[in-house]
Amino acid sequence: MESSPVLLYGEAEGMVRSLQTFPLRDTGSGGWLRQHEYIERLNMQAILSASTGQEEMVKDLLVTHGKVPVLIHDLISVEIWKQKVFPVICRLQDFQPRSTFPLYMVVHHEASIINLLETIFYHKDVCESAEDLALDLTDYCHRKLTSLLSGSSPGVTSGQGRLLPSSATQELKLQAEALDFDIALKCLSVLRYVTDHTDSLPLSVTTRLLNTHNLPCVLVELLHSCPWSRRMKGQMQKYESGRWLSVPAEDQQKMTKLDGQVWLSLYNLLLRPECQRKYHIDSFTRGQLLKLRSYLTDLLIDQLPNLVELQRFLSHLSVSEAAPPKKELVIEQVPEVWDSVVRENSGKWKAIAKHQVKQAFSPSDSELRLQAQRWAQTYNMEVMEALVPDKPKCGSCGAEAAKRCSRCQSEWYCHRQCQVSHWQKHKKACDLVSAAVKKMKEEMKPHV
Repeated sequence: MESSPVLLYGEAEGMVRSLQTFPLRDTGSGGWLRQHEYIERLNMQAILSASTGQEEMVKDLLVTHGKVPVLIHDLISVEIWKQKVFPVICRLQDFQPRSTFPLYMVVHHEASIINLLETIFYHKDVCESAEDLALDLTDYCHRKLTSLLSGSSPGVTSGQGRLLPSSATQELKLQAEALDFDIALKCLSVLRYVTDHTDSLPLSVTTRLLNTHNLPCVLVELLHSCPWSRRMKGQMQKYESGRWLSVPAEDQQKMTKLDGQVWLSLYNLLLRPECQRKYHIDSFTRGQLLKLRSYLTDLLIDQLPNLVELQRFLSHLSVSEAAPPKKELVIEQVPEVWDSVVRENSGKWKAIAKHQVKQAFSPSDSELRLQAQRWAQTYNMEVMEALVPDKPKCGSCGAEAAKRCSRCQSEWYCHRQCQVSHWQKHKKACDLVSAAVKKMKEEMKPHV
C-alpha cells in the first residue's frame, strides 16, 4: 500500500520556488521561520519518497529550480549564527524569554537542512546542481568531521558572563550538542555521495577533498576513534537512525551504515582515476593510510567485497612509493559563503543578537500560540509515523515497542519495566511536551 504524501506536487513546487537566502540579521524573523517550516515539510516528503520508492519530486524540484545552492548557503549561514550570535544571546542579561521554542527552531534549522541534503545528495544531478557551492559544502562537512574527532561542539559554548536561566540554557545546550553529533554523522554520508561523483564535479572539489583537507587521513582517524560506537555498563552500543542502540554479541562485527560510508568514501578517494591523478601521498599520508590494513579483515571484506581492491592498493603502497601527482595548471576556485557572511557581519554580532532578541526571540503570547498551531500541523502524528516504515523502537532498550507514553505520546516502550527505568531520562522532555500540548489546547478553547 502506497503511503499518502506529506505534500501535493503543487504545494511542494510553491515551497521550493519560494526558497531564498536571508541576511544573517533576519535569522528567526517571520519570513525566515516560514522558510524553516517549508524545509521541514520538504524534508519529510523527501524521506517518505526515498523510503517508499516513490518518485522523488522534492529532489527533482530542487534541481529544476536551482535551489540546492540556496540550501547550502542557508546551512552555512545558520552554522555561523550558532557560533557567533547564539553565545552572545545567552550572555544578554536582560533576556528573559517566555519560551525558548523560537530559539530552538534556529538551533534545529542546521539539522533540518543537512538531513534534506543527505536524502537527496545520493543522486548525481543533485551534486552537479550544487555548482560552485559544492566547495562550500565540502568545507562545511570537513569542519563538522574534524569537530567530531576533537570532541568539541562548536556553536554551543556558553562563554563568560551571565547566561539565560540555567534550566533553559542547559536544555538548549544539551539539544544543540546532540544535534551537532547527529549533523556530523550526516555530513559523513553527504561527503560519501560527493566522492561518488567526483568525475562530474569541478576539479577544485577533488583537490580540496584530497590535498587541502586530506580527507582520507581524516577518515582513517574516524575509523580508529569510531565515535558512533561506545560501551555503556559493559554493553556495546552503536548509533543508528538517530539513537544509541544496544548490539547483541553476535552482531558486533556487522558493518553499520556509518562504517560503510567511511569505507566507500576511502574506496572512491583512493581508487577512482581522477582522484589518483590528484592525490599527493607523502610519507606521513602513506603511514596513515597503511593503518587501514589492520581493519581489512576477511569478515569485513565479506560484507563489502569491493574492499578487496582497496586491500590490493594498500599492499602495493606498502612496498613502493606512490607516484607523484601530475603538475597541472588549474585555476582553483575557493569557497565563498563562510568568508562573505563573516566579513559582512564582522563586529556586528552583539548588535545582531540584540536585534534578534527584540524582534524574533521575545514573541507575545498570541505569536507563540500561532507558532505552536503551525508546528502542531507540521508535526502531526500521522505524518511522523508515515516517515517511519519500521515498527517503533523502545526508548530504553531499542527493542520493538508497542506501548506509547500516555502523557506526551512521543516515546515508545516494549514493557512497563523499560518505561519505569527510563523515566528519569524521559521525565523532562515528557513534562515539556505535555505542558505545551495542554497549554495549546487551553488556548484554542473558545472564550465564553
